[in-house]
Amino acid sequence: MSVKYNKLWKLLIDHNMSRVDLRIAAQMSPNTLAKLGKNEDVSLDVLKRICGVLRCDIGDIMEVIHDETSENCQ
Repeated sequence: MSVKYNKLWKLLIDHNMSRVDLRIAAQMSPNTLAKLGKNEDVSLDVLKRICGVLRCDIGDIMEVIHDETSENCQ
């Protein structure tokens, strides 16, 4: 499985907010912001802080992409 944060970037545009503004407001390190930009995994704590800043749900900022080789949940 992989993740994509395209929804986050669109939401930032809607909030007229830059990535740096989000980094400061959510108290993230520059490395964490870089991971988000590369669609890499970040901690749930970071995702919760982002949701708090943007007043949204986790599904509003990310999506999980299921690979063809991943096992199905049973």
